Amino acid sequence: MTDTDPHCQIDLHCHSTASDGTLTPADLVRAGAAAGLAVMAITDHDTTGGWAEAEAARPEGLGLVRGAELSCRWHGVEPGIPLHLLAYLFDPAEPVLAGELLRLRLDREQRGERIVELLRADGVPITWDEVRGYAAGGSVGRPHIAQALIRAGLVGSTTEAFASAWLGARYSVPKSDLDVFDALRAVRAAGGVAVFAHPRATKRGRVVPDELIAELADAGLFGLEADHEDHSPAERAQIRALAERLGLVVTGSSDFHGTHKTVRLGAFTTGPAAYEKIASVATGVPVLG
Repeated sequence: MTDTDPHCQIDLHCHSTASDGTLTPADLVRAGAAAGLAVMAITDHDTTGGWAEAEAARPEGLGLVRGAELSCRWHGVEPGIPLHLLAYLFDPAEPVLAGELLRLRLDREQRGERIVELLRADGVPITWDEVRGYAAGGSVGRPHIAQALIRAGLVGSTTEAFASAWLGARYSVPKSDLDVFDALRAVRAAGGVAVFAHPRATKRGRVVPDELIAELADAGLFGLEADHEDHSPAERAQIRALAERLGLVVTGSSDFHGTHKTVRLGAFTTGPAAYEKIASVATGVPVLG
């Protein structure tokens, strides 16, 4: 692969019904191939639950990077700042990381059930069984509750459901996260590679200072996701400059969630040189294909 090859489209941040996407893992990899991707990653929130199905359905010629998006928090300020690490090609059987992912999934389930209880207490006509049904056996998240609110005719979109009148504030329940340094150590111990997801997405809320990213780089962070729909052109430029200063790779990804978001597969991509560095450093599991 070369960075100028138009046939090497690489999307390293995609979600399935194993967490909060709307395509099954099998449909996700088929959609990736149909979109012209050469390589894609399955990075569901805090789970490897979609890996086996995605592997079994992977179309010929599509490279598959198995990974997860980890829910983390930096505790250097009060309250702590939530952030996400994209963990690629780690060994899913490594006990420390596997245990932490299980804990996060259980917390996500309990959080979702509590949110539904709060909604029902205010007369909102949704049920926990319905919400779990939308998750289709995957990890329950707020988008599944949003689907129930849309079905009930109370909101018109996932974006509206996430606003402050609903899941953004009024019916918000805190969730458990991993300390970001603990998460980074666990990913590396499992042979994986960690990339900081959308690190300058100010539209999502508070972002961490450059000093923290420098500390993470010293602790083994491998890259920064620059090209993302939640980054402005100025923010993308800032990330690239920071990555160059710290010696980190730069990635770009769609953060595809199916109909839960409007972004399409391959809307933002990673250059082949950065991808090949990630693939060559990881020792947990190989790229498929």
